[in-house]
Amino acid sequence: MITLKSEREIELMHEAGKLLAETHRKIAEMIKPGITTLEIDAFVERFLAENGATPEQKGYHGFPFATCASVNDEICHGFPSTKALKEGDIVTIDMVVNLNGGLADSAWTYPVGKVSEKTAHLLEVTKNALYKGIEQAIPGNRLGDIGHAIQSYVEGEKYSVVRDFTGHGIGKTMHEDPTVLHYGKPGKGMRLKEGMVITIEPMVNEGTWHMKMDRNDWTARTTDGKLSAQYEHTLVIKKDGAFILTDQD
Repeated sequence: MITLKSEREIELMHEAGKLLAETHRKIAEMIKPGITTLEIDAFVERFLAENGATPEQKGYHGFPFATCASVNDEICHGFPSTKALKEGDIVTIDMVVNLNGGLADSAWTYPVGKVSEKTAHLLEVTKNALYKGIEQAIPGNRLGDIGHAIQSYVEGEKYSVVRDFTGHGIGKTMHEDPTVLHYGKPGKGMRLKEGMVITIEPMVNEGTWHMKMDRNDWTARTTDGKLSAQYEHTLVIKKDGAFILTDQD
């Protein structure tokens, strides 16, 4: 069931989104060779508490951390660890913020120190894919228009789009209808309406889109060991287009 959000609900989510964006800006300053993802996770939990917020995903179906921290070939849901990041790595930090009952969800992939041109291009394409999807999030378009815009661009750059994980609605709970695929056919799927709040969060792989699960039953990684990147925003569909609730600019 899809619920259209009231202006009050959207404002609460926007406040959560602004705090989430500020958290990502601070993480960007922290990312460097030698830091651990567990240190980043501890910072996020502390920073949110100082600002009256909580990490919504901690405890979700037993997930034990405030953030997902996915390094290199990890696609998503990576566990923060004591292993130091090294020069040339990439790390995706994904989190959901609850501020006064408003939820916001955003992931960002960070280069660690200087990365190769090949890796930098993967990050650029993945971020571009996010915004190409957002451009299609307008009233009257369909979910397939979002997926097609992302897939056609990514595959044109010789990368692949992960199929097993998707964007989603968000509101009173972290995951709501609809499911937002990052691949598909234009003109297909549910029609988008003003007041819908969704996430768009393409995960883009260097090689195959296929994944395998770690023994923790959470962390997904590429089957071929190649890199994966992800960028995600929470957005509300307005009369004149998408408004990004987690914008970092």
